[in-house]
Amino acid sequence: MRKNKLTDKVDLARLEYSIDELIRVCDRLREENSRLRHESLSLKSEQKDLVKKNQSSTSKMEAIITRLKTMELEI
Repeated sequence: MRKNKLTDKVDLARLEYSIDELIRVCDRLREENSRLRHESLSLKSEQKDLVKKNQSSTSKMEAIITRLKTMELEI
């Protein structure tokens, strides 16, 4: 059964709309992906800084505890 030309045009318009919508979704997802990658890199960098600060604080606290124990033994 052959469709008429109007039906073909409507089908083509729907297809074009669907393709345009897919392009918009892909563009949005690409932007979101880029933003998330940037955010991930930033968080990894922040995590490294926090780990360094934590290690430094731990070392300082261990030194303080050692000094306090030494002082305690001297009393």
